[in-house]
Amino acid sequence: MKRWLKRGLLAMILLAFIGAGAIVGVIYHFSKNLPDNTALREYVPPITTRLHASNGDLMAEYAEEYRVFLPITETPELVKRAFLSAEDQNFYNHGGIDLFALARAAVTNVFNYMEGRRLVGGSGITQQVAKNFSNLSEISYERKIKEAILAYRIEQAKTKDEILELYLNQIYLGAGTYGVAAAAMRYFGK
Repeated sequence: MKRWLKRGLLAMILLAFIGAGAIVGVIYHFSKNLPDNTALREYVPPITTRLHASNGDLMAEYAEEYRVFLPITETPELVKRAFLSAEDQNFYNHGGIDLFALARAAVTNVFNYMEGRRLVGGSGITQQVAKNFSNLSEISYERKIKEAILAYRIEQAKTKDEILELYLNQIYLGAGTYGVAAAAMRYFGK
């Protein structure tokens, strides 16, 4: 009995080392071409160039993406809470990846797939910032792994408020607008 216990314990330790090595290998493999913390720390989304006349009137705007940068300190609290409620209720409580939300999405998607319904996402705000930052668009496990690695790096490089600021300034909100300020200007003239 003692011999079986020793062998079982040894096998469990060996499997733990193999599993940890596999995780380290996957992270190393998929993080090769991802930006480092310095690039993440210095990143600011591109904004619209606005040309004004000498009297202050707006003459023209130039941009690939219509965006007006709005600092988090000037973003209305109601807007922040609305996006947090809809997109990532646990944003301030996780390290970039909400494992509970991912598990919930995985279970939901099993049933949705069997019933022919649309699949749901489990990415939190930091993962969405990572996706937008890296321009990864293919639907694959590889992209999700890269997003998770990048989300972790973003969490190390920026504060939660800085991450929320990036998110609110780079999300696509229709009609060619990116970010809440640009959408407010386009849709409501404010």
